[in-house]
Amino acid sequence: MSPEIPAPPGPLQSAHSGLHSEHGARRGEHPGRAANPVIKVRDLAWLSFEKPDLDRAERFARDFGLTVATRTRDELRLRGTLEGTDAIVIRRGAVSRFVGPVFQADDHADLERLARHTGARVRPLGPGQPGAVVDLTDPTGVPVGVVYGAQSYDALPEQVALPLNTGTRPARINAAQRPAREPARVQRLGHLVLQTPRFAAALDWYVEALGMIVSDFLFLPGQRDLGPTMAFLRCDRGTTPADHHTLAMHLSPGRGYVHSAYQVTDLDAIAAGGEYLAERGYRRTWGIGRHIQGSQLFDYWRDPDRLMVEHFADGDLFDCTVEPGWAPMTASGLAQWGPPVTRDFLGTAPSPARLREAFQALRAADTELTTSRLLALLKAMSS
Repeated sequence: MSPEIPAPPGPLQSAHSGLHSEHGARRGEHPGRAANPVIKVRDLAWLSFEKPDLDRAERFARDFGLTVATRTRDELRLRGTLEGTDAIVIRRGAVSRFVGPVFQADDHADLERLARHTGARVRPLGPGQPGAVVDLTDPTGVPVGVVYGAQSYDALPEQVALPLNTGTRPARINAAQRPAREPARVQRLGHLVLQTPRFAAALDWYVEALGMIVSDFLFLPGQRDLGPTMAFLRCDRGTTPADHHTLAMHLSPGRGYVHSAYQVTDLDAIAAGGEYLAERGYRRTWGIGRHIQGSQLFDYWRDPDRLMVEHFADGDLFDCTVEPGWAPMTASGLAQWGPPVTRDFLGTAPSPARLREAFQALRAADTELTTSRLLALLKAMSS
């Protein structure tokens, strides 16, 4: 769970404050929050997947640094070291696929309010499990759960951050630094990134129904007047800081999962854990580097079913007073430092499947994608 750091209440802070972003909103642009949302979710609970080979999924999960909470023939539940719920629930299925996210509500009354507003119902979470859930579907077609009262695990021993000698403040004397070559111990699920050809509709749904607020917007160069094409959304926890983004989404021909991210202790955990993964034959997608929006140290990998996952550390924490920043969407604007972004990460490698996906998205009745926006996206991702 996210650390709860006291923060004083105050007015909305300009996007220029502390170099959060060079630019704030212009008059009439999306405010990045709803005046009266139905509820305000407090965090992600877990992500649901289906996979045909749970043994292989478990091996990768352990190598990636997740902890097995429970395992049956048809279900694998994974957690981090921090106190909290499951981080990932994998059920046996015919193919490997992302099912959807489950968010945490603050109170059971939030579930009832959400059910009344959407016409859904509050149901028990499952046989033998505490808690209740409301099942929804976002405008992209992604199943979204909102849960309250789910099982929470006690904290496990942490991977201790290494003491660093920094300038005039040495923390390590007469001792060498030797990070263990072991899995980077995942502390918690951090965020999910989705793609959608219905970006504006999906953005408004998460803002209005779940009470999420935007930390940063990205827009296509030369097309700012058409609105943003990517948003980084955080949970509105009032004066308690929350992750810069718990959910990010961007306009795309594709629908659904892009990647999910898991917090680890520090840069050494990322790097040594990456060496451990590489030695076992897994393929790095992009990294190691530091992002701009969110500031995270990052390292991206593919699991055996080619789903992308991220180790991250040292991300930004914002309270409710920070306004959205606005910045152009470019490939070079994805990181402050690190190796050049890869085609694998961007998803821009040409293939018959991607061409078919783009063609179908342009023809769909509910799409917000146009030919000019698609060409601008491709140009931005090569800039």
